[in-house]
Amino acid sequence: MTIIKEVEQRMEYKSLRISIQDLIGTIQIYRPEKRNAMDPNSWAELDNAIKQLNDDDRVRVIVITGHEKTFVAGADIQWIHDRNPLDIYGLAVQDVLLNIYRSYKPVIAAINGYALGGGCELALSCDIRVGSETAKMGQPEINLGILPAGGGTQQLTKIVGLAKAKEMILTGDMIDAYEAHRLGLLNHVVSPEQLLEKAYEIAHKIASKSPIAVKMAKIALNESATADLASGLALEKSLQAVLFSTEDKKEGTKAFLEKRQPMFKGE
Repeated sequence: MTIIKEVEQRMEYKSLRISIQDLIGTIQIYRPEKRNAMDPNSWAELDNAIKQLNDDDRVRVIVITGHEKTFVAGADIQWIHDRNPLDIYGLAVQDVLLNIYRSYKPVIAAINGYALGGGCELALSCDIRVGSETAKMGQPEINLGILPAGGGTQQLTKIVGLAKAKEMILTGDMIDAYEAHRLGLLNHVVSPEQLLEKAYEIAHKIASKSPIAVKMAKIALNESATADLASGLALEKSLQAVLFSTEDKKEGTKAFLEKRQPMFKGE
């Protein structure tokens, strides 16, 4: 993938590698000396990268992956050991991952290996998850005398169900890619060589749609997890009303009637 140099120069990240091509922004977690385990600086950089890519008109979809054979091995254990109770209310991993979950632009996780602890929670915060056959996922925090506090107790339950979430979190056991796929934790499982190809295939398909419609659909889908039916339907109707006023809606319907591919501009 060709890296746009001005992006990296502007962002100046130490723990991430950023590239933009064909409307796709890619974030690679890059801490090889720590198997991509996250520390305060890398979490802060990830939060900043998501915000900047959301503000970049050249990006319609974001892909997150890890360096080499690890997605994110969790949090830096020394950092956890040194943290005090009130530190939870300083840099909160939960807040970073909530920003990813709420990202206006869809986020796809390309899980190339171990996704443990905060790494599993990072995957959970993404909209779509593609896993390599070598991927391993789990919430082993219980082994350290703590619990998953990056949204794991909430997001994992919504995806795999309460009983399985309890088993994974209370035992700290890992699951392989095929079990994760069976549980709905992974959308797709592919060979390591096909991982980014599959992630980008999905990303390009989404990027070809109206960015406004994608944004509104994601808002409605996120709210469906907690809203009652009446509230969800009211939100859906109001978002549709907004979309009916856009140039993209006019272009989409006109292109269909003219039997051609639409050219969405996000207007």
